[in-house]
Amino acid sequence: MRIGPYQLANNLVLAPMAGITDRPFREICKRFGAGLTVSEMTASNPALRLHARTLLKSDGFGESNVRSVQILGTEPAQMADAARFNVDRGAHIIDINMGCPAKKVCSVAAGSALLKDEKRVGRILDAVVAAVEVPVTLKIRTGWDVQNRNAVAIARIAESAGIAAVTVHGRTRACKFNGEAEYDTIAAVKQAVRMPVIANGDIDSPEKARFVLDRTGADGLMIGRAACGNPWIFEQILRFFESGEKRWEPSAAAIKDTIVSHLEQLYDFYGESTGVRIARKHIGWYLGPFGSIGRDILQRINTATQSAEQLRLVHLALDFLT
Repeated sequence: MRIGPYQLANNLVLAPMAGITDRPFREICKRFGAGLTVSEMTASNPALRLHARTLLKSDGFGESNVRSVQILGTEPAQMADAARFNVDRGAHIIDINMGCPAKKVCSVAAGSALLKDEKRVGRILDAVVAAVEVPVTLKIRTGWDVQNRNAVAIARIAESAGIAAVTVHGRTRACKFNGEAEYDTIAAVKQAVRMPVIANGDIDSPEKARFVLDRTGADGLMIGRAACGNPWIFEQILRFFESGEKRWEPSAAAIKDTIVSHLEQLYDFYGESTGVRIARKHIGWYLGPFGSIGRDILQRINTATQSAEQLRLVHLALDFLT
């Protein structure tokens, strides 16, 4: 798949996820085959732009391959400024968030709330595309609610504005993450525009990935929640596409190495205290499938306040895997 001047290694994309897709997690997913990763959403509000936490969200210092940074906001001028700011910091692609269903985002008419105002969508897209020389992509949902699925109209506006690719999550804002994603709307978007279309929603296995590509005709797939604690899903899908291999799993040693490497990167990226706190959710996702790991160890991992102690307990838990 190609986005602007960038020929990606494959058509698998790690979805932007708030509080999850920081630089350490993006690098782990690239290691297992993600062709593109997108930062968690960053606010366009200039009052927040230089906040330490905001800067960390889009921090790509030393990051491998193409860097895509997602921006969020409602004002065309602010969004344009945010795009320029992130390009100056090294972003190769700017992604615009019009898909987040969170109440605190939609309450200020950002994220998927923008789908209700097609004229504002056009103004934002025109401003951002004009502001930077790098490709600009867009992430949307199928619409505001099931009675107002306007993804096709939004995609046409996006293509006219010069957007380089559009990702469509197969749910409306009202659906949030409930129920099953539907792919008919994504297929309709693909038929309506010439730019690359990336399908998103409930892609959690190689077989589902194949089904969604066939059903929608999309150019690429975006994977989100299924990659949490399972970054090797990208390699699983690639192996299935290339050879039909269905049951590939990393070895216990590879799983252990991945987890330890990820935690060490988190400690280094965030520092001791914050790194330990953020590591807890990732540890839970990684270890969740292994019921043989004792609850006592898991509880001690979640109450550890020092990285050395947390890592020691993780090693103890991982001894069950080898």
